[in-house]
Amino acid sequence: MLPGRLTGPVRSPGRLSGVDVTATLAADVPIDALFEVVADLGTYPEWLDIVGRAEPLDSTVGEDGTDGDAAWSVDLKGQVGPFRRSKRLRMVRASFDDPDATGRASVRFERRELDGRSHSDWVLSAELSTPAGDGAPELRMRLHYGGNLWVPLLDRILTDEIERSRPRLVAFVEGRAGS
Repeated sequence: MLPGRLTGPVRSPGRLSGVDVTATLAADVPIDALFEVVADLGTYPEWLDIVGRAEPLDSTVGEDGTDGDAAWSVDLKGQVGPFRRSKRLRMVRASFDDPDATGRASVRFERRELDGRSHSDWVLSAELSTPAGDGAPELRMRLHYGGNLWVPLLDRILTDEIERSRPRLVAFVEGRAGS
């Protein structure tokens, strides 16, 4: 089993909607290769089964006329017995900090639809760090969903999928890095 922790799903007291999940992973792979994978939503279907599709979209032009952030059309899927649910989101890479000399890096994705309507928040962030002594990089991923369509059964699906994805993520990174 790969070292890692999973916290959540966490709900605010008295509230049945929304979810916050944090998962961590320590993996003996190059930090640059790990960051390259988690910073590109297009790779997620390769190692995370709940992401059925993640296709790059044209970036939008920012309010200041500069190029906008990278964007993807992401299909999330889940199934329990005969019941299936799917959701399509437009996710934008809102921040991106390459690994620095101290072994730290981060990326943040946010839901940003272009239809002019109000939508529930979806935020996915990944932070990487390398402990002192050049140990294995540590990945901390956080998912926030601010809507009201989350049901307790989805907690179990998400928790199980995170656990199954750990070795697939490491194998995928190793394959890309040629390890």
